[in-house]
Amino acid sequence: MTKFLKVFLIVLLSAAILVTSAFAAFFIITRNAKLDESKLINPDQSIQIFDEDGNEVVNASLTGNRKSVCLEKLQNHTVNAFIASEDRTFFKHDGLNYKRMVKAFYKNLVSRSFKEGASTISQQLIKNTHLSNEKTIKRKLEEIKLTKQLEKRYEKNKILEMYLNTIYFGHSCYGLQSAAEFYFDKKAEELSLTESATLVGLLTSPNNYSPFKNPEKSISRRNTVLDAMNVCGYIDEPTLKNAKAQPLNAKKTRQAGKNSDYIDGIFEELSEIDLNFYSLTDGCKIYTNLNQNLQDYIEKIPFETDNAVIVTSANGEIKAYKSTIGFAKRQPGSTIKPFAVYAPAIDENIINSYTRILDEKVDYNGYSPENYDKKYHGYVSVKDSIINSYNVPAIKTLNSLTVKNAEKYLMRMNIALEDEDKNLPLALGGMKYGLNLIEISDSYGTFQSGGYYAPSRFINKIVSKSGQTIYKHDRYENRVFSEGTCSIINDVLKETAKSGTAKKLKNLKFDVAAKTGTCGNAEGNTDAYAIGYTTEHRICVWLGDKNNKRLPITGGGNSCLYLKQLLEELYKEHTPAALNTTDGTENIEIDAEEYYDNNKIILADPICPKLNILTVKAKSGNLPKEQSNRFSSPSIATPVISVKNNEVNIELCHTKYYAYIIKRGKNGNFETIYNGGWQKSITDKPAEGRYIYTVTPYYLNGDKKIYGQEIILPAINLQKDNSSIQIKIPDIANNDWYNL
Repeated sequence: MTKFLKVFLIVLLSAAILVTSAFAAFFIITRNAKLDESKLINPDQSIQIFDEDGNEVVNASLTGNRKSVCLEKLQNHTVNAFIASEDRTFFKHDGLNYKRMVKAFYKNLVSRSFKEGASTISQQLIKNTHLSNEKTIKRKLEEIKLTKQLEKRYEKNKILEMYLNTIYFGHSCYGLQSAAEFYFDKKAEELSLTESATLVGLLTSPNNYSPFKNPEKSISRRNTVLDAMNVCGYIDEPTLKNAKAQPLNAKKTRQAGKNSDYIDGIFEELSEIDLNFYSLTDGCKIYTNLNQNLQDYIEKIPFETDNAVIVTSANGEIKAYKSTIGFAKRQPGSTIKPFAVYAPAIDENIINSYTRILDEKVDYNGYSPENYDKKYHGYVSVKDSIINSYNVPAIKTLNSLTVKNAEKYLMRMNIALEDEDKNLPLALGGMKYGLNLIEISDSYGTFQSGGYYAPSRFINKIVSKSGQTIYKHDRYENRVFSEGTCSIINDVLKETAKSGTAKKLKNLKFDVAAKTGTCGNAEGNTDAYAIGYTTEHRICVWLGDKNNKRLPITGGGNSCLYLKQLLEELYKEHTPAALNTTDGTENIEIDAEEYYDNNKIILADPICPKLNILTVKAKSGNLPKEQSNRFSSPSIATPVISVKNNEVNIELCHTKYYAYIIKRGKNGNFETIYNGGWQKSITDKPAEGRYIYTVTPYYLNGDKKIYGQEIILPAINLQKDNSSIQIKIPDIANNDWYNL
């Protein structure tokens, strides 16, 4: 036997051993995996939902939502949309796409993760109906075994039909028929090309591509599906172009009923939880944070427009929720200013609440924002800018902060900016997609909690049919702002509720911080917000029109009235504790005259008169470093001395608190000619001769006089002929004075 043959036999034997071992391992690992035909059809199970007191709210039977379709009745473009997007070789493979599996295996090996998938429609059906959502080798091997069994037992059309009847489309819709009715109010066999592509687009992420939450993303995803159909030859170029030009036409058609919006929120949250949604079809109990009395109350409010209301506890439990626009994102308007502009700028020590900003006409490369009242207000403090919701100071602040820094804080609150958002209009709520009401509410929760962001939740826990807790909400917090920043914002928003844009709340007998926001133009408004929070709850109210019809609404108008109504209902039997407006801050005294007249922020002189002291709240660590000494060391600009008709006139610079001693000197002898408060000018009529005048400012602190530096004025020479010469004193520092 040659050496080559020996090596060949050894390699062959080793390969045989490896293959045999692999098959043995496969059968051992998957020995308990068995195809259950009953799981491939709609199960008759239910989800029970309970409120915060443990009372059953509704028995959400899934049978009513899971209606079957017959593959033969569906239009070709509907079936083709699923094939093109989900599994282009479905009718050719035996359940597994080996080429895609090898490719995915290589990518996962390189990335050392399970990010890349290669599931066929057959595999998806098995995974959704038989297996958990965990990404393990064992689960994948079981999936392969069951998929092979599925393909042997059923024809392709039957597999596809079962897939279409069990796949999840979001909003608690299982199966194509349920989705067609919910999203388009029609039977599955009536779906148009674009409607079919829209539903297929949901499968990747129902929560992210919902036409009710993110219509722009939904359209983009729909068009991706249409492109795939074109590549596969199912539609030609003219059809593709025409389909992409079509609107979404989605409309929520589920019958509204008691708690229906809150239940939608529960299923919306389920789609975000790392939980196998399909496992819930075996039946489970969902325990929520619903306050049934409060939910009943907001559902009975007679709103005249489209509306949304969310009431959340301070620890993030959603107590009540109502919305005629689902979870759609809208332009947030001025509600974004505190958490995207001012709080980040305060946290970065760029501004404080008393910082003065010039409210004026500005132009940033053609972008020239206006205030809502079409006026400019000169120098205004940050506090007044927030209270009155001025636009120009917000833009200037963001320009100083930079959008990059603002984005850093927004990301900590789970708010991601699109590229189109990263510009100055962001300060006024200019965003491509906007924010939904829950995102706005959670952002204000950071101020309420002293700087920690924690996403709010509908669901407390989920218990399986067997009694096992399969999910429990563990509150996590992420530090966004410092405690001092939040105290300052709380203080400012408290004042907003008393005298600012939310002043309709001023008669409430407890602490409430509030902010309003309005989006629109001269023709009317599309969005009106009022946000309020106490130490116990936060409430957000939105009014508008789902189709952006212009309405006579404002954040400080009816939105604020509804907010007040809800606050009064919440606290009709008790009063919440006061908001924290002090932690992480210091009250400091600054020089009022320097602040208002010169826009300078300097600490007041220790002996400054009370009338010239302004007490302001500053974030600890961001205090003025300069201190005034204009009272402990009085100083003035050099007075102007002049002579006319042998009369000496001394003009004094205006000072509010100084007095003056003016002396006249001749031949080295000086006498006081004036001692008193400020006058515009002091006159003197001495005899002929040469005179020197001095001026000394002083500050009277009680009975004590504190003198400043004596100022020597240019010498005066008075002559008999009624003329006089004012002698120029040489500049001995810069000139050869002895040669003058």
